[in-house]
Amino acid sequence: MTREKLYLYDTTLRDGQQTQGVQFSTEEKLRIAAALDDLGVDYIEGGWPGANPTDSAFFDDVPKTRAQMTAFGMTKRAGRSAENDDVLAAVLNAGTAAVCLVGKSHDFHVTTALGITLEENLENIRASIAHIVSQGREALYDAEHFFDGYKGNPDYAIQALRAALDAGARWIVLCDTNGGTLPHEVGEITRAVITAGIPGSKLGIHTHNDTENAVACSLAAVDAGARQIQGTLNGLGERCGNANLTTLIPTLLLKEPYASRYDIGVKRETLESLTRVSRMLDEILNRVPMKQAAYVGASAFAHKAGLHASAILKNPTTYEHIDPRIVGNRRIVPMSNQAGQSNLRKRLAEAGLEVPKDHPGLSLILDKVKEREAMGYSYDTAQASFELLAREVLGRMPDLFEVKRYRVTIERRKNKYNQMVSLSEAVVVVKIGDEKKLSVSESMDEFGSDRGPVNALARALAKDLGPYQEMINDLRLVDFKVRITQGGTEAVTRVIIDSEDKNGQRWSTVGVSANIVDASFEALLDAVRWKLIRDGAC
Repeated sequence: MTREKLYLYDTTLRDGQQTQGVQFSTEEKLRIAAALDDLGVDYIEGGWPGANPTDSAFFDDVPKTRAQMTAFGMTKRAGRSAENDDVLAAVLNAGTAAVCLVGKSHDFHVTTALGITLEENLENIRASIAHIVSQGREALYDAEHFFDGYKGNPDYAIQALRAALDAGARWIVLCDTNGGTLPHEVGEITRAVITAGIPGSKLGIHTHNDTENAVACSLAAVDAGARQIQGTLNGLGERCGNANLTTLIPTLLLKEPYASRYDIGVKRETLESLTRVSRMLDEILNRVPMKQAAYVGASAFAHKAGLHASAILKNPTTYEHIDPRIVGNRRIVPMSNQAGQSNLRKRLAEAGLEVPKDHPGLSLILDKVKEREAMGYSYDTAQASFELLAREVLGRMPDLFEVKRYRVTIERRKNKYNQMVSLSEAVVVVKIGDEKKLSVSESMDEFGSDRGPVNALARALAKDLGPYQEMINDLRLVDFKVRITQGGTEAVTRVIIDSEDKNGQRWSTVGVSANIVDASFEALLDAVRWKLIRDGAC
């Protein structure tokens, strides 16, 4: 059976940048574009030339990609020709082979937002698309608010599409701009558009996630006949985001009927890079990856219940819809007070600790986990701390170094700008073999601002570990979470720290104490010890 081509259009660099709190630098946009091209998408929308300095700089030195690099803009304004519209000229001057123009398809927006007649809007669409085509460019028309417009005035919404099609547009993209259309409506309306004479081979779909249905709506449009999907990595986008290509790509490649019916640019072997690309974007944005993200999340293949873990040991398909390695992810069997021995042995084996079924240490580990979780610890997410706990119980914890004492002081002083600031200073004394080492560190940035006592402790602890120093030089803290597990005067603080190294390996550790600094130091210490063991220090 010959598979039909289905095109993937990425708008992370344009629509994704409209996410609240997201602003890519030109260098970051170039890095993301390279990752998208390696992944295999068909179109990369680089931004809106002339709209801001970053987008203009990107197009000044636009990268050469296998994917069709696309500039985004809007149809010409009423009262001037396409040839004399400076906004349209800026888009064309970007020099991309493809140009995507957004235009109105909802009569309400034409008369209310633009304040022009319906016919003037149709002429704006026709003239703009015709001008793009006359320049030898591939033209795409984003029909803004199309689904709302179709519900209000289907005849006019179709006229807007036909104006672009007749002018030579290669793609007509149906946009659910407000994100409120449900999948069954998207399917019905897309089929109606095709029946009205707009070929499915020229139809695209652009959805937003305001009802958590962006992926489902995109698939509904494909089922109805659309042959281009627009979306973003990790579902970035205005308000609740766009259709998540990180979810759509593996679904199209691995799930039926899409896998056998359609050919997309992303190849099965390339799919192994999906988790890495997803986390690369989060790293650029300085965000903690969403653990529950489909396919690529850290919890996407986590099996907490003992019954699940037992079945996974026998056959992973019992509780996994795909092999996590296909998308570059991995299986996790977390430890908690719900764990059974099957769960425990699986987790220990992954840590390189093979333990026989009848080993007395298994019961001791489970008892210890339950005892410590009653104190406020959580090993559900802090897998590295669990592994260290298990090693201690089993007598397999190497004697790397000993912390003899540590101290943190905080004082108020004037910085070099004569401003009063807080300054944290930490002292850590460790013993390695017969040698004691004292390290002191201040937690102050280049502007004289304090980064806090935990930062000072982390610096001091990792400052001089003698023979182990080279192994921890690339360790960095990427997330710090605090939770009060009891209220009142007997409050207990739980600290979870996420750490990462230069290879992208990420691990979590936990500390618990009535004192937040003590809890933080316990988690920091576990982070260092786990990395040393993982990297073969013992």
